[in-house]
Order: sequence, then structure tokens, then C-alpha cells
Amino acid sequence: MKPHQSGLTRRGLLQGATAMTAAGLILPASMTAARAEPKKGGILRVGIGHGSTTDGMDPGLWDNLYAQVFAAARHNQLIEVDANSQLTPEIAESWESADGQTWVFKIREGVSFHSGKPVTVEDVIASLNHHRGEATTSAIKPLMAPVTDIKADGQNVVVTLDAPNADFAYIMSDYHLAIMPAVDGKIDVQSTDGCGGYVVDSYEPGVQATLSRNPNYWKSDRAHFDGLELLPILDSAARLNALMTGSVDVIDQVDPATIDMLAARGGNRILSIPGTAHYTFPMDSRAAPYNDNNVRLALKYAIDRQELVDKILAGHGQVSNDNPIGPANRYFNPDMEAKTYDPDKAKFYLKEAGLDSLDVTLTAADAAFSGAVDAAVLFSETARAANINITVDRAPNDGYWDNVWMKQPFCASYWGGRAVEDHMFTTAYATGGAWNDTFWENERFMELLVGARSVVDEDKRREMYHEMQHLVSFEGAAIIPMYNNYVMAVADAVATPEKISTNWNLDGFRCTERWWFA
Repeated sequence: MKPHQSGLTRRGLLQGATAMTAAGLILPASMTAARAEPKKGGILRVGIGHGSTTDGMDPGLWDNLYAQVFAAARHNQLIEVDANSQLTPEIAESWESADGQTWVFKIREGVSFHSGKPVTVEDVIASLNHHRGEATTSAIKPLMAPVTDIKADGQNVVVTLDAPNADFAYIMSDYHLAIMPAVDGKIDVQSTDGCGGYVVDSYEPGVQATLSRNPNYWKSDRAHFDGLELLPILDSAARLNALMTGSVDVIDQVDPATIDMLAARGGNRILSIPGTAHYTFPMDSRAAPYNDNNVRLALKYAIDRQELVDKILAGHGQVSNDNPIGPANRYFNPDMEAKTYDPDKAKFYLKEAGLDSLDVTLTAADAAFSGAVDAAVLFSETARAANINITVDRAPNDGYWDNVWMKQPFCASYWGGRAVEDHMFTTAYATGGAWNDTFWENERFMELLVGARSVVDEDKRREMYHEMQHLVSFEGAAIIPMYNNYVMAVADAVATPEKISTNWNLDGFRCTERWWFA
């Protein structure tokens, strides 16, 4: 791939970005009122800024928003996270644990898969076990590693952990843990059969998926659309054009610079939802020069975080201190020393690494996040003052997650965040984790990560999570310059609940189930 050649300048990007328009257009979740009581009907068409021809059906490998929304339309988990970030029953109608180590999930009766097969305790056990053991390729293997046993007890599934974990019920809401039918004790990873609100009619990876409402869905107050069309549209301008021309009804990852244009046309509205999401530039901590924390710190002080919030997010987010735990999280650490753009400090850390200058390549595509290439260019411009030369290599959007992420040593990425700290840290920062995209290993961090799960004392637990955040921020290999709002645009004909989930994009991936046509 050739280095990205662009006429973009910091001044030009500032002039191209538009500020927020009338406050009534930029609606937070609490102001997004439903237009009417939910009613059935219509085909919802969703343009999604992710999706690839290499996407697969294995639930352990779902790694982008398209796969996540497609999965949420056809599957359920044991537990759902609602719009208030609270746990609510799904296939597990209840759960309990007396000690945090043994968890009992009562499986809901009367639920069937699309094929007509009843959902059983055995299906649940097979679905969970798919993500366990040495042979599993699942991205959430670290989350399931503490599980020592899963067994049936009548209509209950009993899960035993190697140590207490107060947050284990949140893990059961992870989108990878789709409940699928078992055959001889295992799930068929190529099957589209689920127990969710929609049945798959057709699917072509990277091209489209069509689904029809499940007439036997056990949630009578959900899945209001007659059908769905899910379209991967990776280019942000093409996505916006699809909405404005009426080709789709919903788009995600709206480029903030286009909000004024969208407002002028009318017929659509913006949903800007703050949550746990964040944009990142992960470095491979195994590879030189990123295996030297002094180099990593030099790069962290060479980026202008506020500039990225202003120009890339147009204010739809806030600065991050290389911390994947955000203000929306329970144990967010607001007291760390804030890193600001400081070329002199960046030079200091370069000298600590024995360097007078640094030459690196940063690979980016807007498939990573809307504006990722522009963000990389801005980073390269601010870094020059610290004698850091960043060559921006623009990669193709299609195949980005297979060919660049966790393949190139320095690239652009994003995280949707997680509702609880253990979920986020275990997924993305635990030693050996399939999605530890910096390949970072820290003995003290792992000691705290495992220990915090069993701590009952609230103050002690907060102290441990604060220390973990400090370790990731100042010793980790992820540059996390900003927390981004989920910025979506919907046609006026689309009605949404009064409150929209903040835990993941597109209403916790559940727009297809929770929204309707007015």
C-alpha cells in the first residue's frame, strides 16, 4: 500500500468541519421521544459503516458493527442490557448467585428457534461451551476462561467459576454468546437459526442481508418491522447519500461535518448518544519501536486530543486520556494526570528511548471509524513538532479488520466499550486475549484484573480499577485520544423509544428490535 497522499491541512479540515446546528436537531437519548405507540409494519433499511466480504457466521468471531446488528436481529442472549444500562432477562428469565462463584440461570420455557425446535438447557450449554477450552477460536475466550463447569439442573443452567465475580451476569449479555441450537452437544457455526425477532431470508457477506419478522417471537412487544434490509456502506459520503435519497432509513457513524447539509434538507434527524465508545490507535507492543514504553509515551504526547474532538467529532464526544474506561462507567478514574499536546515532553521521552527523531507508519481507513484517515493526518502534523515523522498509509475499507487490524503494528481502530470495567479490560487488555490488539502484557495489571472480580468492598474495588486505568494509560500501548458519541441519522418516519441504549451503537445493536415506523 502506498502512503496516503492528501491535500488536507489542519486549517482546511477546520474550515470543512461544521459546528453543531440548532440544539433541537442534535438530540440526546433523553430527548428522543417516540412519535407514537409502537406498531407493526414496513421494511427497515439500515446502512451500516462496517461489513466485509470475509465476514463469517461463527459467533466467536463477530468483530464489526454489521455482524453485531445482523446477529442481534436473529439471536438472543441469556441476558440483555436495557437502555438504562441495567440487566434484564432474555433467554434466562432469572439468575442468582449466593457467593458470586456459582451462578444459576433459569432458562425460559416456551421459546423456539426459527426452525421450530424448542430452546432447551442443552442448547444454552452448547452455546456457552463454544467459547471455552483450548481449542476455541472465540474472541471472548478470556471472558469464559474463569468458567470451570457448566451443567444442567432441571430447567436451570449452573455455571461455576474458579473465583467469585460480581459482574459475571454482565458477561452473559455479550453479543458473542448467542443462544443457538445444539446438535450432538455442539452448535453449528454456519447456521442462521436463532430465537430472535427476525428470520434470515438471504445473506451475502459484504453485500446485503434480508430478514423477515419471526411470527413466533416470544417478545410480543418487540420486532415491529415486517422485514429488514441490512446494507454495508463503508464510505461515509455514500452512507449519507443513501439516507438523503431514501435508499435507507437509518445510518450509523454520521460524519459530523455533514450535519448542516443533512439538516438543510429536512426529513431526517440526528441521534447523538454519549456512552462508552472510544476511538484508538493501537500499537503492537511486541514490535520495535513500540516495545519501548518511552516511544509509546512520546507518541501519546505528540497528539492533540482536543483538536481531534473539535475537528473529527465536531464536539460529539470528549477527550480521553488513553483510558478505555469512560465517564459513563462506574469506576472511571477522573484523577489521573491529563496528557495534553506537549511536543517538548514527547521529545523528552524520545531521548529516554535513545532517539533524536522517530519515523513510523500509521495505517488507517474510514472503516475503522468515520474520519480515521483525517485523524491520522492531523496526528502526523502535530507530531512533526516533536521530531516524529508519521507516514499515513490509507488502506482499503473492505477487509480492513482482516488485513490491517492486529496485523499492522500501528493502525486506527475503535471500541464500543463495555458496561462494566472487567468486561472491557478482559476483552481488550488481558494477556493472551484474542482481541488484545496491542498484545500488551503487564503482570501487575493481570493481578489486579483477576483480584478485583472477587472484591466486595466498594472502595477497594474502585481503587483497584483506578490503578488498572493508570497502568493502561501510562504503560499500555493504545493511544485513545477521544470518547466518541454514537452519531446516527434516521428518517423522520422511524420512531425510537424515549431512551436509547448507550452501551453499544444503534441502540445496543437492537434498533431492528426496539424501533418502529411511526
